Amino acid sequence: MVPSHPLDRPVWAALFGRQASLSVGDDRARRMHPDYGPFAAAASYSAHDLAGLSHLSDGTEGLALVEPEGAPLPEAIEVLGQAPCWQMQLQTLTADARPPPEILPLGDADAADMLALATLTRPGPFAARTHRLGRFLGVRRDGQLIAMAGERMQPEGFTEVSGVCALPEARGKGLAGALMRAVIANILMRGEVPILHAYADNQGAIELYQRLGFTYRRTLILTRIRPQSPGVSTR
Repeated sequence: MVPSHPLDRPVWAALFGRQASLSVGDDRARRMHPDYGPFAAAASYSAHDLAGLSHLSDGTEGLALVEPEGAPLPEAIEVLGQAPCWQMQLQTLTADARPPPEILPLGDADAADMLALATLTRPGPFAARTHRLGRFLGVRRDGQLIAMAGERMQPEGFTEVSGVCALPEARGKGLAGALMRAVIANILMRGEVPILHAYADNQGAIELYQRLGFTYRRTLILTRIRPQSPGVSTR
């Protein structure tokens, strides 16, 4: 089952497409390698393909699905939580009259600092090698990483802006917006369309994204699941 638009199933489009090399699984279901994150998708909504999700977790860690509302869930799983998300797509990047901060490229040498910042600020799932999903940029003050933003899902023709966060004492200074503009500029230079996802009740983040030039595309449901052992059903 191929969706009418790749953004209707962004995890599927990324893991069965350009980012397949960063995933584990088979032609039924794939997930990001655990070092990159928890996101997973079945090839289709058939019972055969949905059952493949149960082989992607050891039953203790959760997987994250991002699907349209009403999409069926696999049998014999535990639903840990669900939340509606706004999927937003850049229309026109707005200008910012403020001078940008000194923005630095981030890589493997910065991995520990990036993980520490994400663990503290909780911008979304962030694992040991999430920073390798795409290009990340950051701002340091006195050597400390105080803000960052980067790329995550890459469906064909699109790249998701993600990992946007700043230390509490560094907020309200325009760092998140400046970093997002720099990340977006890189995506646009590649001829791709920037997208992002925000929890529907996170009005502060949505307003920031709208000021940058993002507009609402559709609502998707983020579902955290934990596959159970074969033969065990929670329904």
